[in-house]
Amino acid sequence: MNYSNYVVGGLASVGATFFTNPFEVIKTRIQLQGELAAKGTYVEPYRSVMQAFLTVAKNDGVLALQKGLVPALYFQFILNSFRLGMYSAAEEKGWCSDRQGKASFSKGLFWGAAGGIVGCYTSSPFFLVKTQMQAQAAANIAVGYQHKHHGMMNAFREIYTSGGVKGLWRGAVATIPRAALGSGAQIATFGSTKDFLRRHDLVTNRVLNSFVGGVIAGTVMSLAITPPDVILTRLYNQGVNEKGEGIYYRGVVDCFWKIWKIEGIFGLYKGFWPNYLRLGPHSTLVLLFFDELMAAKKKYWD
Repeated sequence: MNYSNYVVGGLASVGATFFTNPFEVIKTRIQLQGELAAKGTYVEPYRSVMQAFLTVAKNDGVLALQKGLVPALYFQFILNSFRLGMYSAAEEKGWCSDRQGKASFSKGLFWGAAGGIVGCYTSSPFFLVKTQMQAQAAANIAVGYQHKHHGMMNAFREIYTSGGVKGLWRGAVATIPRAALGSGAQIATFGSTKDFLRRHDLVTNRVLNSFVGGVIAGTVMSLAITPPDVILTRLYNQGVNEKGEGIYYRGVVDCFWKIWKIEGIFGLYKGFWPNYLRLGPHSTLVLLFFDELMAAKKKYWD
């Protein structure tokens, strides 16, 4: 097994996260806004993406737009080490191609989903801490349950003290549908799009081909991932009682049903635009960085 592929996948995502984490902060706030409340019955401190950026900067400070960056970097490195590493290994062995040697969307979907599930579940504690830190805000613009963490290590200590190892992986099962839909759709679309553009001589330049493939993959991923992402944000950010149980939701199905019943389908798509604006550039940068790093590895390492 070529373990360097896993390292390359992780490094590619770390580079992209520095640029896209502010959108993740805004997305998290909007997804928690009006939690379990019918539309029109709650105050909306975040009314649009641009207005949300200005609101956070004004009330929490400009640096607050990078809240949760450290756990986000760890999460992205672990996630994409597995996700892109497993996919690239399968691609090198021909497991993502059909009998004619063309990129297979269904096989790419399977390997992208498999890597995403392993990566998301493994890195779940970092996503948990990232979400809770990004939700922390000044009282006048606070949404959702407010945790009082003073950094990543402090958050881990508090969560472990109250819930043990189980508490660190609370809600991790919810990462499975998110990872399967999002990662599978992104990776499969990326591979198939690049192959289609090359075979039809539409975009033959390697860097531009990766860029266009990443843009299209990010769009597809945004549509697929937003509902399970809303559910994951709600499950991770909710407070817990003395038994370590969530105070709002019992699990994935309960969370989905309550959002659907009270907030409607639009509740499941809260934060779509910041999610799209984050995932589009993030997907493009991650996949572009990955292709470039893989090319450099093959040239100077292999």
